[in-house]
Amino acid sequence: MGVYLISVGAEEWFGEEGGWGEIATALNDDLRQRGLPPYESVPEEEQSFVRGSGQAFEEKLISSMDGFDALCEAHLSQEETETLSHWSVLVPFSLDEEILLPIGSAYSESSTMVAGAPQVLAVAQRLATAIELPSETPRMCDNLDLTMWFREGAAKELAAARPGPWADDLDAAFYVALFLRAAEHSVRRGCPMAYC
Repeated sequence: MGVYLISVGAEEWFGEEGGWGEIATALNDDLRQRGLPPYESVPEEEQSFVRGSGQAFEEKLISSMDGFDALCEAHLSQEETETLSHWSVLVPFSLDEEILLPIGSAYSESSTMVAGAPQVLAVAQRLATAIELPSETPRMCDNLDLTMWFREGAAKELAAARPGPWADDLDAAFYVALFLRAAEHSVRRGCPMAYC
């Protein structure tokens, strides 16, 4: 059990049973009211899983966020922190402001906060630069690759060999990497991301 951050394919996104169909419909209604085109070009999930292909995203939120919160407080404004991490659904296009939908989500029984991946990506890149997130951090996160890299020892080994600001708190660095890679994936694949 636990909370996962995943990419969502078209069938689930528009699905009525067990999917995100209600959120997809409400989002499109809100976009139309704002004079924006509906979000309908969601790619299908790949049927055959190929590790490292970058076609899917799945990571598990295990670690404490206390260090990440402190990191955000030190480097970001309150507004930037909210942009980076206070959403429950991420879409691959720009939004001038987050969209609050009156539909329950993994974070709240009564609402869903939708954010634009380009805005999240810009803030995540700044924070990754600030902590000098290493280039070895996994980029394709299709099967808990990021989670395992931080939890199973590879990050600790690299931190011992090449310390830096990122190595001061590996749990905090995990969340920086998580939001960075999630936003990158959403933009690259053109797909929504959601917690489940």
